[in-house]
Amino acid sequence: MYGSHEGLSHWYEVSCPELDILVDIARQQPGVLGARMMGGGFGGCTINLVREEALEAFTDLIIKQYKAQTGKDTYLHVCKIQNGTSIVSKAVELNK
Repeated sequence: MYGSHEGLSHWYEVSCPELDILVDIARQQPGVLGARMMGGGFGGCTINLVREEALEAFTDLIIKQYKAQTGKDTYLHVCKIQNGTSIVSKAVELNK
């Protein structure tokens, strides 16, 4: 993920300083498996794979260091991987 971000940032130039800062902060944190920008770039967001036991420390670090380096607040949305797709046995009737 870090390599992908580097390519997007330096080769394609679709990142921005704020996203690069978020990825750099994430890279410092034990328990982070990877980070990169996602979406359209140019001020979008990053996705970070974080071990569950490292989540609280990661969240604190991102919020504090990002504010210290940019003077801006950042917002985190914590998501948890689920089982993925599956076959639904019955079709759901819409507009009942």
